[in-house]
Amino acid sequence: MDETSRFVTGLDLGTENVRAVIAKVNNDGGIAVVGYSEGKTAGMRKGMPANLAGPANSIDKMLGDAEKMGGFDVRSAYVSINGSQILSTRTEGMIAVGAVEHEINDDDLDRVEDVSVTGRIPPNRDVLDVVPLEYALDGQGGIKDPLGMSGARLEMRANVISALTPNCENLKKATAAADVKAERLVPSVVAAARAVLTERQKENGVAVVDLGSATTSIAVYEEGDLQYVGVIPAGSNNITNDLAIVLEVDPEMAEEIKTRFVTGDFETEKSAVIRIGKEGKERVFERKEVNRVVKDRLEEILNEVRKRLKVAKYDQRLPEGIVLTGGGAKMRDIDLFAKKILEASIKIGAPKGLNGVSEAVEKPEFATAVGLAIMAAEEGQNLNNAPKKSGKAPKIPNPGSFLKKIFSKF
Repeated sequence: MDETSRFVTGLDLGTENVRAVIAKVNNDGGIAVVGYSEGKTAGMRKGMPANLAGPANSIDKMLGDAEKMGGFDVRSAYVSINGSQILSTRTEGMIAVGAVEHEINDDDLDRVEDVSVTGRIPPNRDVLDVVPLEYALDGQGGIKDPLGMSGARLEMRANVISALTPNCENLKKATAAADVKAERLVPSVVAAARAVLTERQKENGVAVVDLGSATTSIAVYEEGDLQYVGVIPAGSNNITNDLAIVLEVDPEMAEEIKTRFVTGDFETEKSAVIRIGKEGKERVFERKEVNRVVKDRLEEILNEVRKRLKVAKYDQRLPEGIVLTGGGAKMRDIDLFAKKILEASIKIGAPKGLNGVSEAVEKPEFATAVGLAIMAAEEGQNLNNAPKKSGKAPKIPNPGSFLKKIFSKF
């Protein structure tokens, strides 16, 4: 192995599935996928650990499979975090920086960020990211990057993404139990957005909706910045469970019915019944009843998405529309139904432009894991390098501000 090579890992630990992507960072900054894996998760509820042993065993198995494929020993990773406990909070801060001719430097940016967060985020929450939306110098606003500019008073308006501290700690403990260090926790929808969105989409205005098994996450971008993050405690598993109850079948058969026979184009005429099972043990279901169950629950989830967009003041204000990712986005023609409910252009998002063994991960359900690996590569990490050496994992270089140092050092 080339000792100068950099390798990064994205670990998407979901309620139903865990997915891992190991990538090599090329000299030009591009990444080549060298290993990946996917499997069932144990011990997770609504995006967070219900116990430590279940997630640790799942992580250990999935990373073991990815390591065999890529030939690298995973020591640490960027890890997804999910759940309705994730909040997006708008904050403001102002500092005096000295005389009018003073040039703004990195220390000034760190200080104004500190002031913007201190006292505004409860002490029982960890800051996952601070997104500067706008700076003002001596009352002049609309500044995206004040570094090197002159002024005496610096103000900042920011979007702070946070999560409950106990949940963050338990997620780190679950990965540590699998001998993997969680270098950074990233909301799953934010990581997915990094894998599927273009800079033009982020600039013009776009939303990503990550349809997971137990949660549905929303991220809104405009003017190149993350404007809003929200999580709904319902996902594709709710549809499966509804089918299992109404049709009086087990969840495995309900999932098969949903994925094989249901489409988002509910109005198209199809056969009146659905037949499933082997001859002699065949089960027959009314298609109309199956469609009603799926449609009702999916409509409920998408209506909640629209409510969140209205609260964030972005309903019908997204020129680039909405991009669907996650396992729930694999439902056939779901974009047609989502377009009717959300009244916006809808696309299915999947990672593109990757090298290596990329075909297997260029799917909506792998968007979060790929996005995590891309973020790790961009932030200059060297998180996975075989053979594994004793001692502490390398310290992360500062990805941004003073607060990011504090809250990413775990």
